[in-house]
Amino acid sequence: MKKMTSLLSVLLTTSLAHAHGPDDYPAWPGMMGWSHGTGWFMHALMVAAWIVVVVAIIAIFRWWVQSKYEKSERDDPKDSAMNILKRRYAKGEIDKAEFEEKKRVIEQ
Repeated sequence: MKKMTSLLSVLLTTSLAHAHGPDDYPAWPGMMGWSHGTGWFMHALMVAAWIVVVVAIIAIFRWWVQSKYEKSERDDPKDSAMNILKRRYAKGEIDKAEFEEKKRVIEQ
């Protein structure tokens, strides 16, 4: 048990000494006793924060484009209905009589 305790204390001391930066710095440097390095956890938080920022920018852009598209359709529903009618007539789905009848209904 005594050997195990001494081994653990050596490992703990060694890991603490290496956790505080490269050999250029003293063993316990940093502001108010904290080390110079930020560690993997802070790096992971930084990456997560940037991912959140990028996703938010993409979501705002998609919302803006979608709202602009929906607004253009709401501005003049007759115009979009007339365009659909013209497209159907151009494709040959309806004949001239049906086109004229539906055009008169839309323009009312």
